Amino acid sequence: MILSNWEKKRNQMVDLQIQARGVDDPLVLAAMRKVPRHLFVPPDYEDSAYADRPLPIGYGQTISQPYMVAVMTQALKLQGDERVLEVGTGSGYQAAVLAEIVDHVVSIERIPELAERALKTLRSLGYMNVEVVIGDGSKGYPARAPYDGIIVTAGAPEIPQVLVDQLADGGRLVIPVGDSFQQTLTRVTKKGEKVDIERLEGCIFVPLVGQYGWKENRPESI
Repeated sequence: MILSNWEKKRNQMVDLQIQARGVDDPLVLAAMRKVPRHLFVPPDYEDSAYADRPLPIGYGQTISQPYMVAVMTQALKLQGDERVLEVGTGSGYQAAVLAEIVDHVVSIERIPELAERALKTLRSLGYMNVEVVIGDGSKGYPARAPYDGIIVTAGAPEIPQVLVDQLADGGRLVIPVGDSFQQTLTRVTKKGEKVDIERLEGCIFVPLVGQYGWKENRPESI
């Protein structure tokens, strides 16, 4: 089979940036090899789509570094039949990776322009199992709760209890927690009335803006 140049770049990304650094979940690796990341970035950044770094997507937001997308997805411990909430749709790339693995993804985005662009990209690629909602993601999305997994793609000052409340029993919340400059990737597992909190690794994300995050200071589009 002859691989396209983009497919070669994707495989190299997975081999060198992700698998070589310890990500070993076969579902995650397969999803990262399949989703065309270059279609989720602005045209000016297409050539850097598979680089080992985040990229700007407008409105002060970024598409996360491929390694971090893989680490966060693996941390959810997905089996394939789950319903997952993503807080912070952004470009739609993380939602697409999740959609390759689970039955249904609900993704919430506070910036309408990004939500609309992401949904258009997702639909153009055939991802019909992703629902994109415009709203304050720090509140979660109770209408589709409970969730087997919740992934937050922005840094929060603390773990929002409202998100924990929307987890199913045994569900996992993966969220960066810290100040506006640096956070720790944290996994919260709901066990009945109790939670288990694990701190995984350092990370840097744009701030989670909303009622249970940071105050809004929306930048203009770039």
